[in-house]
Amino acid sequence: MRFKTFFKNLIKAVRGEEKNFINGSINRAIFMLSIPMILEMVMESLFAIVDIFFVGKVSVNAVATVALTESVIMIIYAIAIGLSMSATAVVARRVGEKQTDKAAEAGMQAIFIAVFVSVFFSIAGILFAKDILRLMGGEPSLIEEGYGYTKIMLGGNITVMLLFLINAIFRGAGDASIAMRVLWIANGLNIILDPIFIFGLGPIPAFGVDGAAIATNTGRGIGVVIQILTLTSARSVIRLAWHHVKVQWEVIRNLVRISLGGIGQYMIGTLSWLFLVRISAVFGSEVLAGYAIAFRIIMFTILPSWGLANAAATLVGQNLGAQQPLRAEQSVWKCAFYNMIFLAAISFVFGVWAEEFVRMFSSETEVVKYGSLALRIICCGYVFFAYGMVIGQSFNGAGDTRTPTIINFFCFWMFEVPLAWVLSRTFDFGPLGIFLAIAVAVALYAVVSILIFRQGRWKTVQV
Repeated sequence: MRFKTFFKNLIKAVRGEEKNFINGSINRAIFMLSIPMILEMVMESLFAIVDIFFVGKVSVNAVATVALTESVIMIIYAIAIGLSMSATAVVARRVGEKQTDKAAEAGMQAIFIAVFVSVFFSIAGILFAKDILRLMGGEPSLIEEGYGYTKIMLGGNITVMLLFLINAIFRGAGDASIAMRVLWIANGLNIILDPIFIFGLGPIPAFGVDGAAIATNTGRGIGVVIQILTLTSARSVIRLAWHHVKVQWEVIRNLVRISLGGIGQYMIGTLSWLFLVRISAVFGSEVLAGYAIAFRIIMFTILPSWGLANAAATLVGQNLGAQQPLRAEQSVWKCAFYNMIFLAAISFVFGVWAEEFVRMFSSETEVVKYGSLALRIICCGYVFFAYGMVIGQSFNGAGDTRTPTIINFFCFWMFEVPLAWVLSRTFDFGPLGIFLAIAVAVALYAVVSILIFRQGRWKTVQV
């Protein structure tokens, strides 16, 4: 009987039949909202694994190129995610207040901002691809082999920007199932197109590592088209209409104000990762490739956890809009606890079979050595990070992007990067020092986040 009930609720969650998250059982609300979000992130993480699998068949330089390029693209991700946090917070609050037209208005203004920002990065990527790889420490042979990938990925960054943003609008409205289906289609196409464009098929030539970028932009571009069609249809919780397609400077200022904290928050985290990659590059392509593979494997488990964190953000935003701060807080603690159980299990699996997972993507002895070392050490901070990621997103869902920005600055920028440098270079720990610094920093981030969250100031933030 319980299995039948569970299965029935699972189907409802995937279909998006449940729209009420401010009344009734909190556990049910978490389940109905988080399932499609987790499945959405599962596909995103699956694509990351498949992508690096095919690229790994090209060369070590190809994998290293992806690692260096993604370190730069993470800056774009930071802006996209920061703007997405702003859109989620405002849309969720307006939906909680039952002002769906105002929610649609905010979504349209967020799209305007995303398009404007993406143009800047496209121009920079197309004109300066080689310089970017050189700045990141790429060797001459790597630059010549991989600059096309960098040019295509940065040139088509609008697909990533809009895919992140519009899905955040759906999630803020509580329409997580639509966001899930769009990402499954987009990344499903990526997975199908990856081997075709990388290795060639029939009249389609083999583009090598450049083919991975072509596949990514094509799949995600189609996903964006589906998103826009859905947002303008009657099926969407919030529906964009022609009267929304005009610049609303007051709304834009409010979105920018909230998103600046979010952008700064993720930019700090992203730049810390960028410097860690730069430090890793000093130890050679094998270390860099091993680190890139471990990072992709970690993302495979972290991204589903972000599904729970995003669910917490939506629950916080909608319940604060409905004047129910206690329900919002209870939702956060429950999401964090469920996330901890999940990541503790994953940490155990990776701790025992790290080499086997890394060997799936590379047979190079040194790559496997450093990739498995990174996987084991970084996963030691998983249990702590389970709480940190949920609570951090909960601040963002409340519109309090300033607090996690400050926490990120001290934990990652002022602590993690210097510690990685000192351990790896001054104390000659080598790559081990970098991985240790990451594990310690995420644990510190979790502890500080919990202490500040308990103070409750996030409940009074105006959006």
